[in-house]
Parts: sequence; structure tokens; C-alpha cells
Amino acid sequence: QLQLVESGGGLVQPGGSLRLSCAASGFTLDHNAIGWFRQAPGKEREGVSCISSSGVSTNYANSVKGRFTISRDNAKNTVYLQMNSLKPEDTAVYYCAAKRYICSTYAPNFGSWGQGTQVTVSS
Repeated sequence: QLQLVESGGGLVQPGGSLRLSCAASGFTLDHNAIGWFRQAPGKEREGVSCISSSGVSTNYANSVKGRFTISRDNAKNTVYLQMNSLKPEDTAVYYCAAKRYICSTYAPNFGSWGQGTQVTVSS
């Protein structure tokens, strides 16, 4: 069974950091672009970042540029999202999702999704 599992969420103060992980089971991530999306209560899901299957290409939402960094370790079958300088507006459930090879900002293009991990930024 193909599965993505997110971890690393939690409660952090403004200005703090978290590292989210997206681990795959049942398939390898080698040929998959991985996107991170988030959804806050009452808001639409939005794309946060994406990394291509090769790791060469990455993209970020304007709201997180310079603060978040996406990376991948194919040997561990895991993609990471390092989140620094967190703000209250970063509070959301974060999801990772997979699609073949190249990134997309269109969520329906991603076929496999994790269950999400809650990130709460609050003092």
C-alpha cells in the first residue's frame, strides 16, 4: 500500500523552528516530486513548497520564501521541510503529497497524500 506519513509538527513560539518529515512506504520517492501544502481553519489549502524528483528544482510560496527550506534524502525515502522564523500565520495542518517527476502548484495533480501534521505557532 502506497503511503506518505508526515511528522514533526507541534507547538512552537513565534520566531521558532520546526522540521517536518514526509516518509514514504510501499513505494520509493526517487521518481516523485514532493509537495508540501497547508490548510488553516476556514481557509483553502495552499501550496507551500515543492521539490522535483531529482532535487534540482524547488519552489516556494512567496509567504515562506527565505524562511522555509525543502530537501530530500532518497536513501531514507524522506523529504523534509525546514521551517524557520515561524509566524502565527504559519499555523495550519501541513500535508505532503507525491506526483511523478516535476513539481506543480495544482494540488489535484498530486495523487498520493499523507494524513497531515499540525503546526501551531503561538506564544
